[in-house]
Amino acid sequence: MRYVNPIIQSDYSDPDIIRVGEHFYMVASSFNHVPGVPVLQSENLVEWRLVNYVLPSLPFEKFDGVRHGDGVWAPSLRYRNGKFYCLISFPDEGVYVSETVDPCGKWSPLRPLIERAGLKSPCPVWSDGKCYIVFGFDRSRTGFSSKLAVVEADENLTRAGEEFTFVYDGRDLAPETDNPKIYRRGNYFYILASAGGAETGWQVALRSANIFGPYLTKVILMQGDTDVNGPHGGALVDLDDAGEKWAYVHYSDMGAYGKVLHLQPAIWRDDWVLCGKTDGEQAGVPVAAGDYPVDISTDYAIDPSDEFEGERLSPVWQTPANPVNEWYDFKRGLKLNCTYYGGNSLSDMPQLFLQKVAYLNFSVKTKCRLNLINDGDEVGFVVFGKAYSYICVVRRDGRNYLEIRKGEIGGESDETLCQSQPYDETYVTFQASAKYERRNRLTYKFTFGGSAFTHKFYAERGAGTGAKIGIYARANGLSKGSGTFKFFRVVCTDNRVNKA
Repeated sequence: MRYVNPIIQSDYSDPDIIRVGEHFYMVASSFNHVPGVPVLQSENLVEWRLVNYVLPSLPFEKFDGVRHGDGVWAPSLRYRNGKFYCLISFPDEGVYVSETVDPCGKWSPLRPLIERAGLKSPCPVWSDGKCYIVFGFDRSRTGFSSKLAVVEADENLTRAGEEFTFVYDGRDLAPETDNPKIYRRGNYFYILASAGGAETGWQVALRSANIFGPYLTKVILMQGDTDVNGPHGGALVDLDDAGEKWAYVHYSDMGAYGKVLHLQPAIWRDDWVLCGKTDGEQAGVPVAAGDYPVDISTDYAIDPSDEFEGERLSPVWQTPANPVNEWYDFKRGLKLNCTYYGGNSLSDMPQLFLQKVAYLNFSVKTKCRLNLINDGDEVGFVVFGKAYSYICVVRRDGRNYLEIRKGEIGGESDETLCQSQPYDETYVTFQASAKYERRNRLTYKFTFGGSAFTHKFYAERGAGTGAKIGIYARANGLSKGSGTFKFFRVVCTDNRVNKA
């Protein structure tokens, strides 16, 4: 069986992956979006399904409001003695741990491991009855980056030492060294890290017989003459208990599309790992396609559509702040209540229900039953990023109106782009069509009532994430108004566009 990269077209940045028995599990960054730290499962490293989140909410009061780009950065996932451990870094608070015996079930509440600002991408390794954690540093909190350090912790990750040891300084030869993942194989410790930045960087391996160094270094994967920029933020995965077969998963930054995932073959030569297409001596380059590393076919997929049946949201949905029960209910669909929000723009509104962009080319349709009661009640459909635009129905002067607006994160007020149109129907269908033009360029337009709004929009990435699509309801005071969404359907149109 053959696969084609990217294996996941959605924004799952900073992946870390482990194999436990016949199953592969992945975690990824979620930043300020809730629930936090997605957990994905696969049987073959190609087909994935979204099965859980580690964090139902973020554990600090500040995340009750929107904190763009803050939150969970580059978690790691490891398995030891029947338990899964997820190490999670918060840039201002430090390194925290959650654990479980079932990654598809309930994870333990976070416990602090290292309470110190500026630490990122923590990853543990166990050796000779001891546990060590490697991590990087955030320049905005510490004043420097591109350095890696190691600290010792107890075996159950309940406490860590107060002093850490710098083991690598890449500021001269490997600037922007980041996202370390640590492994033990044979007589050596290996730290795999990104360097050079997400847009133009490469992957480097560090090797030492001593956890505290000194470390030899080798470039193991670079862009070469491919169009896979980066490659960045990867995870090395063993495919069998003998440790003979390996694979490597990393992301490539596609701007508004997010950081999409690629799968590379990995081989060992002279106690070094090399990834991608390689002659066995030099760093590899990303492959466009390959054979399944595990010869198993599944029906696993991440479905962005939601029919809003039952009483639970699809796991693809997240909010940009800790959710409140009063925001929504299930009554013959997803009922979004017109909850008070005092801002004039959507920039910092917490009750946005958002999901990742899933395809290069796609169309979206969502139908909503309107129950707007007070002036200022509003429901809408949004393409959200640092700059965003949206289509909505708003109640004003006792009547409903259709409007299309745009805004930007940090902006004080959104701009209305066309003359408001009276709308007297009970239902409204919001639609959008999106098309890939080139890397970092996702274009789209809105449609409602059979009429297209002809202005072309360009989606922009969010703070730490790709663009997102979603729905919302809001009010400018206390209100019993609502909008009940009957479905949210996303259709991949890649073949339709490619054939055109």
